Amino acid sequence: MTALTSTGTSKGSVVSDTLAGLIRELAARRPDAPAVTLGEHTCTFAELDARSSRVASALTAAGVVPGSRVAILDKNAPTFYEVVFGAARIGAVTVGLNFRLAAPELAEIVADAGPVVVVVAPEFAHLLPAGGPRVVQLGEEYEAWLAAAPAGEPTHRPDPDDVVLQLYSSGTTGRPKGAMLTSANLMWTPRMGREFYGMDADTVNLVPSPLFHIGGVGYSLTALGQGGHTVLVRDVDPVALLRLIERHRVTHTFLVPAVVQMLADSPALSGTDLSSLRRIAYGAAPMGETQLLTAIALIGCDFMGVYGMTETAGSVTALAPGDHDPGGPRAGLLRSVGRPVPWLEIRVVDPVTGTDAPVGGVGEIWVRSGQNTVGYWGQPALTAEALVEGGWLRTGDAAYLDAEGYLYMHDRMKDMVVSGGENVYPAEVENVLYAHPEVLEAAVIGVPSERWGETVKAIVVRRPGATLDAAGLIAFARDRLAHYKCPTTVDFADELPRNASGKVLKKVLREPFWAGTERQVN
Repeated sequence: MTALTSTGTSKGSVVSDTLAGLIRELAARRPDAPAVTLGEHTCTFAELDARSSRVASALTAAGVVPGSRVAILDKNAPTFYEVVFGAARIGAVTVGLNFRLAAPELAEIVADAGPVVVVVAPEFAHLLPAGGPRVVQLGEEYEAWLAAAPAGEPTHRPDPDDVVLQLYSSGTTGRPKGAMLTSANLMWTPRMGREFYGMDADTVNLVPSPLFHIGGVGYSLTALGQGGHTVLVRDVDPVALLRLIERHRVTHTFLVPAVVQMLADSPALSGTDLSSLRRIAYGAAPMGETQLLTAIALIGCDFMGVYGMTETAGSVTALAPGDHDPGGPRAGLLRSVGRPVPWLEIRVVDPVTGTDAPVGGVGEIWVRSGQNTVGYWGQPALTAEALVEGGWLRTGDAAYLDAEGYLYMHDRMKDMVVSGGENVYPAEVENVLYAHPEVLEAAVIGVPSERWGETVKAIVVRRPGATLDAAGLIAFARDRLAHYKCPTTVDFADELPRNASGKVLKKVLREPFWAGTERQVN
């Protein structure tokens, strides 16, 4: 049986079990400590607490009641936390909106969530639908709105089971899917920060991932929940990131593999003082082993791999720094996303039999945890499909467990290529392609084949100056993989489409090849 169970008891200095209580506690304990920095502006925990209280009053005056939705549309800024903590104080739910979406996509999410108020940066106000909910623009209007709100603490008493965040998946079609997360779900994150990231009140945490995504708002609670300092990044640029690490003496960060690659490739890396940097966590998308080895060698700090999703309120596994052993006897662990954290259970379930897959057998990852979403907003059928009997969440991700309980990813179940009755997992093929010195990025998909049903195609971004051609890359793969797993065709592109979390949008890549044809997926 490849189910892995872990237990543990929470420890540490955070006592609060709600987001609203957390900010009050931190303001009382560390009032003058820096909480959040963006550019030249830093707010303390006392200021963040006071401003979130003012937001709560302004929302109440605007007709927001417990259970109401409040949306925010902006790049990373301290105001996101003001809204999240302020809404949580009155039992309202913050909906993070993706500023990268087109107006019709945003309109669909706003219609689905039904927020009473939308807080928006002026640069994105034109994306909001006309005649919708009340809009408050950040800047002078927002400040006047807060100033006009009555003083005093809200009378609502937050509960750990209150839904506080509603986050939407990106890069999909069909009705928007809003995963609902409670305070109880999110309050595991500070423990993750203490026990796995090695964070404390002296931590300086760099957050480049967008706050409308769990990799932004969820991850940032790892350090913020200790009373640590969060440094926000509004626009990702490798030189600017390196300067921020040096300037603020950053100790921790979470980066998607594409950003790790940017830092490793940046000419500014060699001239930057990274001596403060203790740990980089990476995840949210597959990372080639060659990419990881290069980054470890060039950047020099500890690396930790993580796996999680919006529906699990963040990470559920960790590949500890000690498990990174390039060139050593356990080097193979670099292909793993680690083992479950100590307060949850993971199974790998055979999608055909519904039973646990054997050691090494590929199946769907199921998670049972206090972190699991309580469901999808207004979609009971989808909720019932994802949250099954026994408290398990079906992730839709394919993986296998080894004999030591390390988890190895094999993509989304729907991204698996079935060629001539053989299952081909894109991550395995991509890992080989990334080993080619002229490959910068690679994505593997299944495309129609009259003979095999599906066949393997690679979409590849070459390194600058590379002369690699399709035949050369296919030959490279065939020297390292069974032929049925290898690409039969290769397309070259300038870039790969990605969503806000850095995941390659395989669905977008597949669409041109499957137009007019129904693709069968598990």
